[in-house]
Amino acid sequence: MSSENQESVIGADVEIIGTIKSNGSIRLDGKLEGELLCGGNAILGKNAQVKGNVTATSVTIEGKINGNLLAKDKIEMKASATVNGDIKARRLSVEDGVTFVGRSEVNPNSQPTPPPAPAPQSGAPQR
Repeated sequence: MSSENQESVIGADVEIIGTIKSNGSIRLDGKLEGELLCGGNAILGKNAQVKGNVTATSVTIEGKINGNLLAKDKIEMKASATVNGDIKARRLSVEDGVTFVGRSEVNPNSQPTPPPAPAPQSGAPQR
């Protein structure tokens, strides 16, 4: 098995408080209170409960997350997913039945958003 296809698995009976960092893919079925930084794909299984932000190449959610999601490629929310937080990705897939509370930014071209126009100064004379 090549290292590119390896996946670390965190079982349903595991609870972690802190940051998880991995260059590869991770499947999380347990509880995490902290950040998940994943260089590969992150899969949050049906029993997963995350309180913190998740950053990965792509994220598949079947469980619960209270935090923001950032995917370089795709976020996939399965029917059993509950997401409370903002999401940002190039692509998004949402199945019927998902609970999602937050803001989403999906941009297939991944162009940076332009900065907002400067607000007029309050002391300037009106014309």
